[in-house]
Formats: sequence, C-alpha cells, structure tokens
Amino acid sequence: MMKATLTAEAEPLTATGGAVAARLDAKVPTRAADYLELTKPRIAVMALFTVGAGYLLGAAGAADARVLFFTLLGSGMVAAGGSALNQLIERRIDARMKRTLKRPLPSGRVTPEEAAMYGAALSGAGLALLAATVPAAATVAAALTFVLYAFVYTPLKTKTEWNTAVGAIPGALPPVIGWCAARGADGWAGAAVVFAVLFLWQIPHFLAIAWMYRADYAAGGLKMLPGSDPSGKRTAFTMVFTAALLIPLGFASMSAGLGGWLFAVGCAVCGVWFTARSVQFARERTDRNARRVLLASLLHLPAVFALLMVDALLVQ
Repeated sequence: MMKATLTAEAEPLTATGGAVAARLDAKVPTRAADYLELTKPRIAVMALFTVGAGYLLGAAGAADARVLFFTLLGSGMVAAGGSALNQLIERRIDARMKRTLKRPLPSGRVTPEEAAMYGAALSGAGLALLAATVPAAATVAAALTFVLYAFVYTPLKTKTEWNTAVGAIPGALPPVIGWCAARGADGWAGAAVVFAVLFLWQIPHFLAIAWMYRADYAAGGLKMLPGSDPSGKRTAFTMVFTAALLIPLGFASMSAGLGGWLFAVGCAVCGVWFTARSVQFARERTDRNARRVLLASLLHLPAVFALLMVDALLVQ
C-alpha cells in the first residue's frame, strides 16, 4: 500500500517537475534572445564594420590584430550598452508604435531595472576595456559616441525634427574610434573623411525609414521631418541634397591623403546612383520609392568603404 501510494504521489511530482523543467528550458533561450534584442545587433554589426574599416585605414598596412580585436570588442560592448539604454528611455514610446511594441521592455519581458543594469554594465565594461588596451583618443571617441547617442539624441527625438542630424554625429563616430585606435590623436584629416561619409549617408537613409513609418512615429510622439511635412517636399529636398554631397567627397579625400582616383571616381559613381534614387523619391513621394532609397543606402555604404579600403591599402 505504501509503495503504491508513494508511486502514485511520485507521478504527479515527476510530471510537475518535467513541466517546470520544460518551461525553464523554453525560457532560457527566450531570455537570451531578449537581452540580445536590447543591443540592436544589426545596428551594432554595421557600426563594428565601420569601426574595423576606420582602424584598418588608420593603421595603413601596419594593423595589429590584438589592437583590432580589443577595439572591436570594446566598441561593440559600448554600442550594445548604449542601445539597451536607448530602449530603456524609449520604452513608453515603443509601446505606442506597431513596429516596436513587441520589444523586450514594452512587452514586459525585461524590466526597466534589468535593462538599466545591463546597459550600464555593458557600456562601462566596454569603455574600461578600451581604456586598458587602445590609445586614449579612441576611448574618448567611444565615450562621446555613447553619451551623444543615449543622452542627447534619444531625448531629442521627442523634441525636434532636427534629431536626425544630431543623431548622425554619434552614428558617424564609430570609424573615428577605429582610426584613433590605430593612430591616437594623429591624422585627423583622414578621420574627418570617413566621418563625413557616414554622417551624410545617414540623413537620406534615416529619412527614408522615417517616411515609410511616419504614421507609426507620430503615434509614438517622435518628431521626425516627414511627420511635419505631409507633402514630403522638404523631406525629399533634404534627401537629395545630402545624397548629392556624397558625390564629390571622394575627391576631397585626396587632399587629406586618404585614397586616390579609384576611390574618388567610385565614390562619385555611387553617389550619383544614390542621388538618383533620392530624386526618384522627390518626383513621386511614395513608400515604394522611399524603400528604394533605403535599399540604395544599404548598398552604397559598404561599396564606398570597400572602394576606400582597396584604394588606400592595396592600390597606393
């Protein structure tokens, strides 16, 4: 009788334990995925691509694999921490927008306290790692990127439509971090070129996104240029103007001693194509044409950086 009772009691306990274990097993990868999502991994990968490019350009054929590794690791941690704090600050805004309401914070899967500790720990550890392994100028550039992104650009998104231009500054600093990791505070002319490429590129890129999601951004309370520009004329002008400024940038880089004719001509060709897509949007301001500008931007940036690196490191 006792044996039967114990056996009967053990079965529901085993079943319950199995159910708990199954829930825990299912929760572990979900939890990891939530914390990964807080870091905005796709944006981080693009930023690290430009950090690496900036380092290789600054090193000019004398790259140190160890320095490059720590530069990428530290910069990646700082970027990840900044993204987590960005989502923490914007959690109520994200809850009002369709494209972001399922993020970890507005959905309640991660608490604000957890996100704050996670973001602070990541960014703090990243800056400490950079301070211990690379020239001080790179750490300063990384810290400036973090502060401008998390605590200047993010709050401005609900204050002024100029937030895109302000946000383009920290968005253009990653290659400067890499450059400074290779050269310290020397050779600012070359660093200015890669900064300018990325700064100008971001304006039409993000305005295309803002146009496609203008209703969603308005619902979230974000002040974007397309939201105050129903006709799209100012948005289109800004996109065309900034894309066109990318055309002569390659020639300007030659005076800075960075790149040669291959990059100058290639940058001009890519810029003309990018501008043509922006002009197409200006003529017919539709979501479809905005998406074409977005896709053009995603091809333009790696093409221009690849041309610059080939010209600067292999041709000359």
